[in-house]
Amino acid sequence: MIIGWREWVELPDWSFRMRAKADTGARSSAIDCAEITDLPGNRVRFTVRLDRKDKKLITLEEDIKIRKRVRSSSGHPSERIFVETTLRLGEVEKRFVVSLVCRKRMINRLLLGREALGNDFLIDSSVDHWATPRKREKKSAVD
Repeated sequence: MIIGWREWVELPDWSFRMRAKADTGARSSAIDCAEITDLPGNRVRFTVRLDRKDKKLITLEEDIKIRKRVRSSSGHPSERIFVETTLRLGEVEKRFVVSLVCRKRMINRLLLGREALGNDFLIDSSVDHWATPRKREKKSAVD
């Protein structure tokens, strides 16, 4: 499936959608979290920032899939927690692993790395939103 360098994606397990940047230079995916709290039983509670402007937050709990050191784009390594969830982009739905990290200084709240993009997507880097509408569709009162 052809996608643009930025698309709207759904995370149905968490009941929200957000804009994501496809980044073939990143191996793993990352989502912007305001708070990350380790819980007993290999679980984590985290608060996702859904949007830069309106500051919508949603708090979730998940099993920790893996912990590993990740080198940021600036070259600094840090220990990160990864969780697994479902990604839906256009007609493609798949499980993917995403790291929990503060991305408040970044424009895009969700970064899709090569592991998430895999063989499912071909990115046209000259296009912003190929598979999904450029603007978020407003929900009508009937929805």
